[in-house]
Amino acid sequence: MNASENKKKSAALLGLAFDGEEGHTRITRGKNFLLWGGSQETHAFMQETAIKINERLDRQGKRLEDCSIRELRDICREVIDSIGGRPAE
Repeated sequence: MNASENKKKSAALLGLAFDGEEGHTRITRGKNFLLWGGSQETHAFMQETAIKINERLDRQGKRLEDCSIRELRDICREVIDSIGGRPAE
């Protein structure tokens, strides 16, 4: 076993938003995610999305780092649809 095979996999969601114009810098860290920026509404939407993705993975007994890109994309789409799509602009 070489060094690269011995390393533990890790993964995280990164959320960036640039619509926050009121001078606040919003930062949220959680299990497997880091969210930065956005208006209050957009940041709240990112928070809810990241939390629900983790909840869904927990219910499936999976870790983010063990999901394929396709599986994660499907989970993201389902979560976003379940909370009503994107935040209002």
